[in-house]
Order: sequence, then C-alpha cells, then structure tokens
Amino acid sequence: MSSLSLPLLERLCNAIAISGDEGEVRQIVLEQVAPLADEVRVDALGNVLVTKHAKEANPLRVLLAAHMDEVGFMVVAEEGEGVYRFEPVGGVDVSSVAGKVVLIGKKRVPAVIGIKAIHLLSEEERKQKVRLEALRLDTGKNGKVQVGDRVGFATRFRRVGNVVFAKALDNRLGVSILIEVLKSAPAHLELMLAFTVQEEIGLRGARVAAHALNPDLAIAVDSTPARDLPTHDGRENTTYNTHLGAGPAIYVADAATLSDRRLVEHFIYTAEAEGLPYQIRQPGGGGTDAGAIHRQRTGIPSISISVPTRYLHTPIGLCRLDDWQNTFRLILAGLGRLNRSTWPQPTP
Repeated sequence: MSSLSLPLLERLCNAIAISGDEGEVRQIVLEQVAPLADEVRVDALGNVLVTKHAKEANPLRVLLAAHMDEVGFMVVAEEGEGVYRFEPVGGVDVSSVAGKVVLIGKKRVPAVIGIKAIHLLSEEERKQKVRLEALRLDTGKNGKVQVGDRVGFATRFRRVGNVVFAKALDNRLGVSILIEVLKSAPAHLELMLAFTVQEEIGLRGARVAAHALNPDLAIAVDSTPARDLPTHDGRENTTYNTHLGAGPAIYVADAATLSDRRLVEHFIYTAEAEGLPYQIRQPGGGGTDAGAIHRQRTGIPSISISVPTRYLHTPIGLCRLDDWQNTFRLILAGLGRLNRSTWPQPTP
C-alpha cells in the first residue's frame, strides 16, 4: 500500500482556487491523473472527471469525489488609493481575517485586509464583533486589481512533526487522497473520480459530475471540523463532532445527507478488520458533495469520510498527518472489499 505525498499536498494547499476559479488546482490534478487514468475530461463547469476501467466483467461502478475549491473573497468595488470592498465566497469566518495578508487575482497582487486601528476604536466598538463592512482590501496602490477578482489567503504550508498548518486543507486533503487512490486503483472496480468545483457555494459541481458519471455508489472524501478543544470555562467538551488523532471520520448524517447504512457498516467493518483507527462524526450540521450526489438520477447510495481538521474556513487550518494517512488507508481497503457480491440490496 503506497503512502501519501506530502510535497503534493503542499503544492495543492499553496495553490489558490476560490470557488468558480479553480484553475490552479485543476492544473495540478490534470498533471497527476493523466498518466494513470483511462479517461480524463474537464466538463463545462470545470470538474475533472476521471475513469479507471475495471479488468473484470460487470464491475461495480464506484465514484470518489473531492472538491477543488476553497473559501475566499471577491473584489466588488474600488474605493480609490488602492483600497477595495470585497464579499465572501463561501462560509468564511470574517472575525478571523482582519490584518491578514491576501493575494488578489491571477497576478497575485498582495494586499492586507485592513480594519480601523484599535487605538481609534470607542469602548462600544471594541465590544462589537468584527463585521465585513468594517473591512477593506488595501494594496497600497500596488498592482492592477479588477472587480470580480478572487482573493485568497497568502498562508504558506508548514509541517511541524506530525502536524500540518496550511490554508485550504478543506479540501486539498481529499484531493490528494483521490490522486493516491488512483495510483492503487482496485482492478475489479470501475473507479471514477470527480474533482469538483463550487462545493463551498452549494455543491454545484458534484451535482453535474454525479449525473454524468452515473455510479452505483459514491464516497465523498473531505475535511471536517474537529471541535475538540477544551471549553472556555474549563468544563468537559460535550459538543465535539470529531477529534484530532482519532482517525478518519465516518459520517452517519449531516445537514444534507443520511449516509447509506450499508456503506457505514462496510467501512466500520473494514476499519476493524484492518486494525485502522476510525471515529463516527457526530450527526449535525455541515455537509459534503454527498449531499448533491445521492439525489442524482434514480438515487446514488452515498457516504462521506473525512479528515478531522481544526480551524476550517479561516486563514490557517491544522491537521495530523496520521489522520490523513489513515483516511487514505481506510478508503483504499474499503474499495478492495467492495464488489457485486458483497454489495447487498436495501433490506425491506
């Protein structure tokens, strides 16, 4: 069983691919999958659709999906002197972005997200939560910026021991896993990969990709928040959804999907049989590409398996390399145990 490529993850995380402008990541994906796949195409929305044909008759058609896009911003108006108004693209935590360095447009014009200096704030203003309308992009009058340009965080990838700090771990972790699965594709499956666009603004690419590929079942590979830190008052955290270091998170339910019970049981059984750590993502909000995939055509049984990560949708996230590796191992082992005979019909 091969290992994941840290240099590839670094390239993917350092690329900027705000929803609707995923070209930088798409280029890396195409470079990686072209020598390995039997079919590769880019659809009208920009999804990369990959097929590795089975070497057996009547194979199970399995789709793995991971989104290429990340949250960020869009320039919406120029205010003069190199200052611009902007709006979020996807669910960005605005309270975390003041003072952060960003890169604008294809030419990566550097800017800072400016806010009124704390020295000038009134006592009442200091108590208020940071609001988007109080923030501006400030380029210092350097570089050409246009309305519509995407804006991404300038955070650079960094590894410290078993921990990675980077932007866009949601979902370059999943993208890297799909590329590595392709290298070890099980010969008995018709394996299809969808590197999707515009997940962060409504699962748009996944809807189109699943309809085009028409699989028998699907697995969304993503990153999920690890809300596992101590509470501010020192009490036990009883509202966690995943923990760092506890292995891949298997979904049973989120805001958009009830995972197919057969797939939940299959991956739990696989993890236990292979001696791999796993955890159940606590049911609740959020969602993945599975939310769009499972409703296509006549229905596609789907599940999500994610890498737990702290501080998603902020300028920098944090994950553990062993969780990333074990998510890959679980998915690959689970694929190896899937076939027509072991894939039962729904029970009455």
